[in-house]
Amino acid sequence: MNKKLLLVVAHKPSPNTENLAKAVMRGCTAVETKNVEVTCLSPFDATPNDVLSCSAIILGTTENLGYMSGAIKDFFDRIYYPCIEHTQGLPYALYVRAGLDGTGARRSVETVVKGLRWRSVQEPMVLQGNYKVVFADQCCELGMAMSVGLETGIF
Repeated sequence: MNKKLLLVVAHKPSPNTENLAKAVMRGCTAVETKNVEVTCLSPFDATPNDVLSCSAIILGTTENLGYMSGAIKDFFDRIYYPCIEHTQGLPYALYVRAGLDGTGARRSVETVVKGLRWRSVQEPMVLQGNYKVVFADQCCELGMAMSVGLETGIF
């Protein structure tokens, strides 16, 4: 059986957002899987080829001025046209680190992935307000769910 690649593209400009990305990765690898390989990249380092070769993707963004981070926007700008015809139905999950309510950041990402015709496999997770340790636990669970979902063929 071919390995499935779970790609995590996370903007992590602060120690707290770095913690969240590490928690996602910890969750992705917490359950022993035989057929899932996990890679975490900065939005600036992720390429269209990374997206074209993955079986599912987790996006992590900060809320910046009521919008997705500029780093995630740059990622989408670079991968959109090379991927649009080849990644339709790609399973994805989203987490937003939001100082406010996260609505604009969530909506802006959802607008782009709707254009790409990616498939949300869980309700976007908005981690709002002051940073809480439980945010990392939630990110760990997200990573675990995505990894298990790929391994078991749920998506």
